[in-house]
Amino acid sequence: MIRIHFQHFLKAVLLASFALFFIKLHVTGNIANYINPKYDLMSLIAAWVFIILFFIQLFRIWEGEHVHEHCSPSCSHDHDGGGIARKIINYMVIVFPLITGFAFSPTILNASIAANKGPVLPHLSHGENHTEVIDNENYMVEEEYEQKLASLGDLEQIEMTADMFSSYHGEMLSNPEDFVGRKIRLSGFVYREQGIAENQLILSRFLITHCIADASVLGMLTEFSQVPDLKEDTWLELEGILDMKMLNGVVIPVIHASNWKVIDEPQDPYVYPVLVKIL
Repeated sequence: MIRIHFQHFLKAVLLASFALFFIKLHVTGNIANYINPKYDLMSLIAAWVFIILFFIQLFRIWEGEHVHEHCSPSCSHDHDGGGIARKIINYMVIVFPLITGFAFSPTILNASIAANKGPVLPHLSHGENHTEVIDNENYMVEEEYEQKLASLGDLEQIEMTADMFSSYHGEMLSNPEDFVGRKIRLSGFVYREQGIAENQLILSRFLITHCIADASVLGMLTEFSQVPDLKEDTWLELEGILDMKMLNGVVIPVIHASNWKVIDEPQDPYVYPVLVKIL
């Protein structure tokens, strides 16, 4: 007699749901709000694995009725390895990310998240630079990367493009004196850290190394001639002149804003470390 095995049916539904979730992320483009784009292929492979496992599971839903080899028809032993309570907990752990993934839209990291990440600028309690300089990821041929990095010292105006944002930011933090008097143009969101002046803000971008769980904040202290009427999380495109100043015993770069405008949040608001390809 053929019957439907409920647990196999439930597993098939879960596999199909995970496959649909990954497909939805790629179709909508929201996958970029969760992971570094370099992992897009891996997530697509995961979606295909879920699809294959789903079809395998389909054939296990319908099965013939049988009696266990070592037990009588009245056997009350649990052959599935675990009680009902444990199974419910296991399924809840699996179902939870599906419910949250389908029910809630991804949230773009903002100033409130930056505040939870800890200070961007050096503070007296630490007395050191807390910005982690990462020199890999974000695919680029070695020759191209070296050329862009070497040209930084000769640029009349530094363009903080997304591909080189983290590398240029690291160079300016390491050697702020080399950039005094240079023009700079960049975009980012407004973040205000406790202890900065009223006419100052930190123009920031989130650096995503692998996924949003390891996001770190890259920020440039920016000064205005007058107090700007700007709320946190406002996105700016800004031009200014680089200078340096001592803050809590640490010399840091600072931008004197000369021209700026409010812009819409970019489609991809994050920046990524550079991965140098050696050919």
